[in-house]
Amino acid sequence: MALLSKKDANLILDPLADNNPITIQVLGICSALAITAELKASLVMAISVIFVLGVGNVVISLMRNVIPSKIRIIVQLIVVATLVIIVDQVLKAFAYELSKTLSVFVGLIITNCIIMGRFEAFALGNGPWKSFLDGIGNALGYGVILIIVGFFRELLGSGTLFGIPVLGDPIAKTGLYATGYENNGFMIIPPAALIVVGIIIWVQRSRNKALIEEA
Repeated sequence: MALLSKKDANLILDPLADNNPITIQVLGICSALAITAELKASLVMAISVIFVLGVGNVVISLMRNVIPSKIRIIVQLIVVATLVIIVDQVLKAFAYELSKTLSVFVGLIITNCIIMGRFEAFALGNGPWKSFLDGIGNALGYGVILIIVGFFRELLGSGTLFGIPVLGDPIAKTGLYATGYENNGFMIIPPAALIVVGIIIWVQRSRNKALIEEA
């Protein structure tokens, strides 16, 4: 017997491609611009959002029948703020230097429209298991884009991946730099993320014409 039904599997798989929260729903763009200059920061942010959205969806789903409609947004903010504090404390305990880099952006997970959107659109109307799958799926879709953008921005902008030189030494002119190659400084500033995301959107729509909006 399959672990997941086709419908449940789609809750995870759809946000990875044809219903991606960044490239299709155009949510969470701010963090895609802000923290993707380094692959390590992109990966940590992706893992943080997977935890917050996966657990948060389950909590909101479990509480959905007792949350008064008039204060549901406040309750959602309290849930996500609690989970974000947990993430922040874990980062400070085990990755302090990275936590200083991401401190502001981890805090902004609280207002990430992907998270609040899934709470409101899905978790409030579905059971805990489906809400968990929806949260994991959308967080993975978000994380995949962050990691792709972070990969190309760090590689082309700094010549490194996870801070490790992979193209050679730009000072000693070894490796690819010996051929005259230079790092593209434009790639490490936020507008470059928009260009990379735009290329991903173009590739997606080239593969699936149904995603192209009518003019």
